[in-house]
Amino acid sequence: MPDQNIQQHIQQQFTDSADLKYHAAPLLCQPIEQAVQALLTCLTAGGKVLACGNGGSAADAQHFAAEFVGRFERERPELAALSLSTDTSVITALANDYGFDLVFSRQVRALGQIGDVLLAISTSGNSANVLAAIDAAHERDMVVIGLSGRGGGKMAQALYGGDVHICVPHDRTARIQEVHLLVLHCLCDTLDRQLLGYQESLS
Repeated sequence: MPDQNIQQHIQQQFTDSADLKYHAAPLLCQPIEQAVQALLTCLTAGGKVLACGNGGSAADAQHFAAEFVGRFERERPELAALSLSTDTSVITALANDYGFDLVFSRQVRALGQIGDVLLAISTSGNSANVLAAIDAAHERDMVVIGLSGRGGGKMAQALYGGDVHICVPHDRTARIQEVHLLVLHCLCDTLDRQLLGYQESLS
């Protein structure tokens, strides 16, 4: 027999996620638009996007890079993006030799150039290696797009005036990550619209 309590709990997960997305939309539309403009400026000038995060945020960074190098929903030329969370040889070497806090920042210093964008993802805004990557990006005169939650944590203070902060107004990691994924899809979709023109959404 189906357990009604379990089903109600599952339904509540869907409701809570949908409610957060609905209420966050008016708050996040402007920074998402600013992020799209930063990406557009970077890519049309021949720059690239470096993305980083830990755990689920690492998966989001990889997901984002895949949709840039491949495609989102529409055919278009490849866009330059790289996840800093995927090269196990680089990550383990840096973690072993320098400590895990530097696994992203050293990659940013090695690969980042003026005009590039760093997509820095941390649900708490307090991930030490992501914060170090932000500092390294600023040293390279890169623009940072920060995705966070829980009020932004230390990320809110680490970002510069020319950066973009997309902070999900929630404290629960799972809910923040769900909105982060939607934000990344919004970035891809809106950027494609800017590059390719308007097209009705696919059903």
